[in-house]
Amino acid sequence: MRKIKSLLIANRGEISLRIIRTAREMGIRTITVHSEADKNAPHVYRADESYLIGEAPSGSSYLDIEKLIQVAKKSKAEAIHPGYGFLSENAEFAKRVIKEGLIFVGPDSNSISVMGDKLSAKKAVLDFNVPLIPGTNFSIKNIDSAILEAKKIGFPIMIKASAGGGGKGMRIANSAKELKEMFPLAKNEALKSFGNDEVFIEKYISSPRHIEIQVLGDSFGNFVHLLERDCSIQRRHQKVVEEAPSSLISTKLREEMGLAAINAAKSCGYVNAGTVEFICDTNGSFYFLEMNTRLQVEHPVTELITGVDIVKEQLRISMGEQLSFNQVDVISRGHAMELRIYAEDCRNNFSPDTGFLEVYRRPQGPGVRVDDGIEEGMEISIHYDPMIAKLIVHAQDRESCIDRMKRAIDDYVIIGVETTLPFGKFVMNHPDFLSGEFNTHFVERNYNSDQLESEDDCQIALALHKHEGTKMNYINESNNTNSRWRSRFE
Repeated sequence: MRKIKSLLIANRGEISLRIIRTAREMGIRTITVHSEADKNAPHVYRADESYLIGEAPSGSSYLDIEKLIQVAKKSKAEAIHPGYGFLSENAEFAKRVIKEGLIFVGPDSNSISVMGDKLSAKKAVLDFNVPLIPGTNFSIKNIDSAILEAKKIGFPIMIKASAGGGGKGMRIANSAKELKEMFPLAKNEALKSFGNDEVFIEKYISSPRHIEIQVLGDSFGNFVHLLERDCSIQRRHQKVVEEAPSSLISTKLREEMGLAAINAAKSCGYVNAGTVEFICDTNGSFYFLEMNTRLQVEHPVTELITGVDIVKEQLRISMGEQLSFNQVDVISRGHAMELRIYAEDCRNNFSPDTGFLEVYRRPQGPGVRVDDGIEEGMEISIHYDPMIAKLIVHAQDRESCIDRMKRAIDDYVIIGVETTLPFGKFVMNHPDFLSGEFNTHFVERNYNSDQLESEDDCQIALALHKHEGTKMNYINESNNTNSRWRSRFE
């Protein structure tokens, strides 16, 4: 057993702050890194130490392995938590961290490699009783082979990038003619996005629900799952609203999916926190989609219904401790939902927006949690992912949870950039969502920006805010000589 006393968080924004909170409760010293663009960000001054590692582009900062290792050594960090995104699923980074004698808060590099490639992941789970979507478990080299396999599977089919994610390198084909058109497009996009043009094909599930299971495994061979999350409300194959539990899942199906998720984790000797994603069809069948070998953006909804601090479990497992609970201890309490708040104009095809946060007021009250990494006066730039915050609510049941989310959205005031808050309100009011009868095509089938509520309330809030004369200037904590943190420049 190896105690972690100091932790480098190789990330930025809300996830860095999230990890800092748990680490501080555990008495662990925290070290963060920041780019030039983030030098005044909250994750910088709320850590015990923070180090400048490069210019704004992530390739010059948050993705630079050498700089991160240098900071870890200089700060005497004993472990590195990668958060999500950036290097969190980079097997070489995990391997390098271990090589340098540090603890990587996550699975080993082999698990990351196996599950990071969709084809190798399918092969790994094949012998562990994990249901797979009918399709190929090998890459398709040319169009002739693609047509041959597609006819065996039956149209419609989906072309998928082996190294893909986020909807890139994916195309749907309803016929051999469409397949001829889509096949080269999928391969080209895969090559540009991932440096790997390998693709495979699967049966296309026309009305799917996207259900994922949170799993934890320790180095003693113990595994638990923390129930499911429904992530079916998506735009451009990226999640916007997540909830737990799912309105689709019965007790029997939950048990079956939980067992399948644990078996998927066992197939690669998984240790730490991970998420197994499934597609469910209208007949109640489910199929393995992929495994994310990291902490998920939407982990708070699971924490709220189970009472488990997933980051704390990650750190405990990384220190060589056993899981602190068994499967029988996992009980679902109430209902939780998360709305990802993107700096996007949901009236203009969710196009990214930039600007300064003229007004930023978080909602409060019972059952409301906001995970963010921003403050009033900050600039939202083009350099990083447009997700700026997560609004999470918890209530006794789904109906109450929706009501609480609507209230929290109304209380959330963001002026200066366009956000997805109006879209969140649209979802919460839509009959299909209210009934629980929806799938991953919800946005394309139901969303119309003309139906969004007006922004009058926001404009009134801004007017009142200015009238009160309470507008705060963002304080550059880095210039405060009495600040409790130190910034080092490499």
